[in-house]
Amino acid sequence: MSPSAVEDYVALTVSAEAPAEFPDINIPEMVAWYVTPAAARPVAIDVVSAEYGFPQLTGHWPVAHLEEKSVMLVRVGSIGGAAAHALASYGVGRIVLVDPDRLLSHNVVRHVSSVKHVGRLKVDAVKQELAEAWPATHVDALPVDVIAPAHLIRPRLRDVGVVLCTADGVAARRVVSHLARRARTDAVLACVLQDGAVGEIIRLRPWADHGCLTCRREALVARGAVDPEPALDLGYGTGTAHRPMTAVGGDLHLVGQMAAKAAVATVLERKGHSDQKLPGEHAIFGLRPTLGWTPPFDLNRNGDIRWLPHSPPRPGCPTCEEP
Repeated sequence: MSPSAVEDYVALTVSAEAPAEFPDINIPEMVAWYVTPAAARPVAIDVVSAEYGFPQLTGHWPVAHLEEKSVMLVRVGSIGGAAAHALASYGVGRIVLVDPDRLLSHNVVRHVSSVKHVGRLKVDAVKQELAEAWPATHVDALPVDVIAPAHLIRPRLRDVGVVLCTADGVAARRVVSHLARRARTDAVLACVLQDGAVGEIIRLRPWADHGCLTCRREALVARGAVDPEPALDLGYGTGTAHRPMTAVGGDLHLVGQMAAKAAVATVLERKGHSDQKLPGEHAIFGLRPTLGWTPPFDLNRNGDIRWLPHSPPRPGCPTCEEP
């Protein structure tokens, strides 16, 4: 086709022999050209590999082990939304999103979903985003609360590798702790404490010498620490005039990403990947540390991370004792 015959267009030339014939000047096999009636100039071209996506990481990351695994994510708020994207970016094959809430306008400043999703169920908004960004991950959206319809959650827990709870309410966290224990499923709980100044991740293993969430909290209190659990029922922006909730999106997303890392590490450690072993079962890290909290929450530097071991079950615990 003559350049003068039409207006501007893009042409593609292919020469399989060129790279071998001219090895010293690195001629590519395929070149794109922007052609005008006056001239033709080369333009950048990207050839999509047949191994596009996670197959590109095979041999460097346990792709096969993760693509067959499922993770249940309870609550898809500011922390949970970021965790969902992180789980997909690790290559988790299936994610079950559990959250009855809709995205409201005041959520957008902290949420991974944009204002175009306001009014939609959070599980639907995040499901659509994951389908666009991470099509290899299958997503189930359950717009239900984890507390009342436990009969819907309980059987699904037996089919997932780990349940990740990012709820900021006491009841939901305790229900997940209880149901996961009874299903013999690992659980990871993530939240922010101290009005968003401290991030926390707790891993609960369904093992005889590992206590549930309530046992963990009571063990801390017995050692002289405060129990931060009740304050989790305060929503963002509803703190007192002297201690408002000032967590920002970036910090909440960081907590979600670290929680996803803990969940993926838990799955991979069970598959024999020793390089994924966590330093402990309870992580506390500084986002905006303030003075005055009792150990182990007394972090005084932004970015400090403190790992704690597990606590044993309390005698008579209704969650930890076998029914």
